[in-house]
Amino acid sequence: MAKVLELQFKTETGKSAKISVNDPIDPIDTIQVKAAMDNLIATGVFGSSGGVLTGVEGARVVERNVTDYEVL
Repeated sequence: MAKVLELQFKTETGKSAKISVNDPIDPIDTIQVKAAMDNLIATGVFGSSGGVLTGVEGARVVERNVTDYEVL
């Protein structure tokens, strides 16, 4: 099962943007996640089609279970 930590941000145009982190460390340390998100906003390292990141909207872990079947 694949896990992804999605960091959700607000942008300068009022849109939402997200950054995905594959295979996050369990358990999620929300204090560290918030600090990292604040740092990304402060440094302006990432942008989006909605402009620069301006605020934290949330964070979530998404788990995905994929089953492949051989079809001949």
